[in-house]
This record gives sequence, C-alpha cells and structure tokens, in this order.
Amino acid sequence: MKSLLSTVFRKELRDHLRDHRSVWSAVGITLLGPILFGVMFTVMASWLNKDKPLELPVLGRSHAPSLVAYLERSGVTLTEPPADYESRIQAGKLDTVLIIPEDYGEDFAAGRTAKVHLVMDNSRNQARTTIRRVQQLLNGYSGLLGAQRLLARGVAPELASPIKVEEVDLSTPERLAASLLSIIPIFLVLAAFSGGMSVAIDAMAGERERGSLESLLLNPVRREAIVLGKWLTAVVFAIAATTLCLVAFLLVMNRVPLQDLGVKVRLDPLAVLGLWAGVVPLALMASAGQMLLSTFARSFKEAQTYMQMLSFLPTLPGMVLALSPVQSQMWMFAVPVLGQEMLVQELMRGEPLGPLPFVLGLVSCTAFAGVFLAWTARLLSDERIIFGRS
Repeated sequence: MKSLLSTVFRKELRDHLRDHRSVWSAVGITLLGPILFGVMFTVMASWLNKDKPLELPVLGRSHAPSLVAYLERSGVTLTEPPADYESRIQAGKLDTVLIIPEDYGEDFAAGRTAKVHLVMDNSRNQARTTIRRVQQLLNGYSGLLGAQRLLARGVAPELASPIKVEEVDLSTPERLAASLLSIIPIFLVLAAFSGGMSVAIDAMAGERERGSLESLLLNPVRREAIVLGKWLTAVVFAIAATTLCLVAFLLVMNRVPLQDLGVKVRLDPLAVLGLWAGVVPLALMASAGQMLLSTFARSFKEAQTYMQMLSFLPTLPGMVLALSPVQSQMWMFAVPVLGQEMLVQELMRGEPLGPLPFVLGLVSCTAFAGVFLAWTARLLSDERIIFGRS
C-alpha cells in the first residue's frame, strides 16, 4: 500500500510540476492578496502622511492677517485659489479652499464669533486627511484666541472647560494592527483553498474527461492508494501556496509604511510559525473536498464552474469577523475555516494561545478530509462515475 501510494504521489507531483497551468494558477491567485494589500495600504499611507507639506489655497488673506500668520508659523504654504476652485475641488484637483469673508475683521475686532468657510468635497477619501489637518489648525487657533480673550478679562481659561476627559487606551499595538489587517486571514484561507484547486480538478475531472481514469483503475492498485496519492499532490500545492502567501504578506508588511497609519506589526518567528501551523490543516480538508466535488464533474470546465460557485464560501467567515467581531470561544476553533481565521486573528492580536486551538483545528480538518477521501474512493467503484463522460 505504501509503495503504491508513493508511486502514485511521485507520478502526480511530477506531472503537475511540468504543467505550467497548475503552477501559475496556484501562484497567481496566491499573490493576488499580498499585491492588493500592498497597493491599498501604500495609497492609504500616502493619504494619511502628515509629514508631507500642507498647501492651502486661501481666499481673502488680507482680511485676517493674524490667522494667516498663525498658519504660516504652523508650516502651511498659503497660495491663491484659482477662480474655478469649486469645480476643481469636485474634480479632485484641489483638496480644500479656505475663504475668509470681508466682515471677518469687523466681527473679530468686536469680540464676536468670526466665521471662515472651508470649501470641501467630503465624498473624496483622498482629501479627508488634508481637510482634517486644516480643521485641526483652525480649531487650535480658535482655542488659542478663546484662552487669550478670557485671560484679558481676568478669567482663567480652565473655567471654560470644567470637565476634561482623558482616554485610557488599554489596547496593544498588536490588537490595533489586527483590527486593521483583518483581510490577511481571509487571503490566507483563500490560498489554502485555491493553491491545490487546479491539481484536484485535473486529478479527477481532468482524467475522467481524457478517458485516462479507466485505464488507471484497471491497474492492480487499490482505489484508496490512487485517491490518497492524488490528494497528497493537491495538498503539497495547497501548502506551498499558503506558505508563499504568508511569506509575501510578511515581505509586503515590511515594505509598506504602516507606521503612517498608526499601525505597528510585531510578528516574531514563533508567531509566524503559529500562523502557518494554524492555516495549513485547512489545506488537507480543502484538497479532499475539491477532489470529491471534481469526481462528480464530467469535464475540467464543469468542475471549474462548481469551484467558482463555491469559491466565495471560505471568505464569508472572515468578512463576518471583520465587520462584526465576536468573542472567541474554544469550540469555534474546531469549525473549519472559521477556526483558522479566528486563530490567525488571535495570533496577530498577540493573544496567548495554548496548543488546544491548534489541535482542534487539525483534528477537525483531518476528520473532514478523511470523510471526503473515503467518499471519493467509494465513488471510483461506481461505473456511472468512471464511464459517464457525457
């Protein structure tokens, strides 16, 4: 049995490594997540980068010389706005424009509230950082003037703020990072499912379509050995894809300026090993399930259709956890897909985890894989499955 299994495994592995379609299919889908992650967070970091110079078009600078001087001392570069500034803001060519009305000086001298207008388009995400920086400067100037006016009247500025709220944040950098990087578990699980998909489809539906499955079953080889050999090949591709996805994410996180987003990611080698060990068992179940589903398909294309219909299912638990986080319970780690995604999130949060969550995930995925493989081997004894190609 072992020698037959080894022979089938080596043959399948050699054939699929020569098949560039299988290799590039696994690599392409696997790297999609890290690439999207890198591009998205790099763009977000550029939007939120507070170190870049702040350029602010101001209309009516002569009406508020003290405000203009305050903005310039704060490092703001003031410019004249174009005549069509409203259309430029709507088109995304300008972030915001500050307008100082003519009656600003009169209201300011009389001690009344002087109004300024900040023209913006809140539907544009890229402009929100600039708008927020300008608002912070204007609020700071308003608070400074209010304190000076109170002091001039002999009133302590503290009387205007009888209560001061000081936030005590108990979150750790790892927990903040995990909440922002919640898409990583989704793509790791997706890599475990997509890495061996092409191999699993070709191993069953592909050979059935080519008519080579009958000749293979005519050999004096137990069907269990054939199924296990093909399954191990798909598992190797799935584990390789998961490992590649994890390594790519680690490389991208080191290159993307996450500190501009206020995120500090600290993953020591033990945590990285935990991430890998937490997701890898899913490759066992995913490959077995894909082989079982491909056994019912009459052609490679039909099997791909089935897989495309079910490909979004592994991402549902991750999306639910990202939108509505839940408190982890020990039984959840025994649920395939959900357990792996929760395990990754807990590790990224820096939560202390014992060996039990890893054991539960491994046992549950192995149990499902065993059921799927036994079912597949039994189907290979059905003539309708073997010879029914139309």
